[in-house]
Amino acid sequence: MNAQRNESREGGGDGTTTTLPPEAKKQPAPEVRESAPPPRPRKGVGRVIFLLLAAALAVLLYRYWGVWEQWGFFRSTQTAPAAAAPPAVTVAKPIVREMIEWKDFTGQFEAVDFVDVRARVSGYLESISFIDGQIVKKGDLLFVIEPKPFELALESAKADLAQTNANLDLAKAQLSRTAELRKKSYATEETYDERVAQVNTATATRDASIAALDQAQLNLDYTRVTAPIAGRASRHELSVGNLVIGGITGTPTLLTTIVSLDPIHFFFNVSEADGMTYKRLVAKGEIPSARERKVEVQAQLMDETDWPLKGIIDFVDNTYDTSTGTIRVRAAFPNPEYFITPGQFGRVRVPMSQLHPVMLVPDAAVVTDQSTKLLFTVTPDGTVVPKAVELGPVVDGNLRIVRSGIAKDDDVIVVGLLRARPGQKVTPQQGTTEGAAVPKQP
Repeated sequence: MNAQRNESREGGGDGTTTTLPPEAKKQPAPEVRESAPPPRPRKGVGRVIFLLLAAALAVLLYRYWGVWEQWGFFRSTQTAPAAAAPPAVTVAKPIVREMIEWKDFTGQFEAVDFVDVRARVSGYLESISFIDGQIVKKGDLLFVIEPKPFELALESAKADLAQTNANLDLAKAQLSRTAELRKKSYATEETYDERVAQVNTATATRDASIAALDQAQLNLDYTRVTAPIAGRASRHELSVGNLVIGGITGTPTLLTTIVSLDPIHFFFNVSEADGMTYKRLVAKGEIPSARERKVEVQAQLMDETDWPLKGIIDFVDNTYDTSTGTIRVRAAFPNPEYFITPGQFGRVRVPMSQLHPVMLVPDAAVVTDQSTKLLFTVTPDGTVVPKAVELGPVVDGNLRIVRSGIAKDDDVIVVGLLRARPGQKVTPQQGTTEGAAVPKQP
């Protein structure tokens, strides 16, 4: 069996059996050592290596896609999309209008007259004759200080005056008799001189009594404290029954305060730069001087958008404040309905030119490039061209005066500034400056 098996193993590969010579059959078969199988790789390592290679390839493709595409690799067979149309913007020509240029200032209203009402005489407060915050007229009764002591002082002064008048009459009578006797040489010259001196003394005493009577009457009148000016009274500072300290020296008791209301003053500060601009315009004859004549101005309260108050500048201070670099200016406004209260803030505008034509554009159309103000204009071929402009103040709430930099026929972009770039083509659509005064930017 084994010999047949060995013979079968020595057969050809085509299934035929080859008979070995006897010598070959007797030789022992060579010893064959089986080699150890190669180590098998760990599960998952190949997969990780494959993923790393794929990721590296993806990075190279993403980073150098433009190079591959330039060399002809991965070139898309799709046609490129058509170029987008230039962005649309709304343009309008500047408004040309005849108007006066104004300069705005912030200030505060103050009363023309402000009075602290204090007592002239001392005594106990007897009554209060006004309501706190009431409008009073000049001469209206406000307070009454107890008058009885002053009435008694007045009666005593009257009695003193009567006594001095009697003494004066007696002195005059004695002088008259002495003069008659002196003519007949029955009275000496010394006696006559004494009678003359007595008359003079009695006259002086009588005059002093008259002054004391007037003072007593005046003190009695001062017990009735009246309004020195017309205006609005504040609250009473002292209640009935309190002692009032009066007089013209020391610290008399404050009873109340009164402020006038019509007319009313408006004070504002003008910087040195604005003051010099105003002076230059005055020197050129374009505007009148506020020191030489009353210049008409307009004002508004803090919640108003128009300028309903009309007044005049009636005072300009004589020096600049060195701490602020401003000069104080005062304007007067009528206040017949007492609507304005002293202490309120407001704004005033002063004319800085005569009536002349100006160009106006929406304030929202102005672009700021650091310290330069620009307006974006569009040429006939649709190119955006920025132009540096010199601006004036804002008028009508949202229109800006343009002094120079553009022409009245320029098309200014008023809507769509965010879509416009200098040198870029745009599609202009005609609009109006009034309609674009407050544009909505996309």
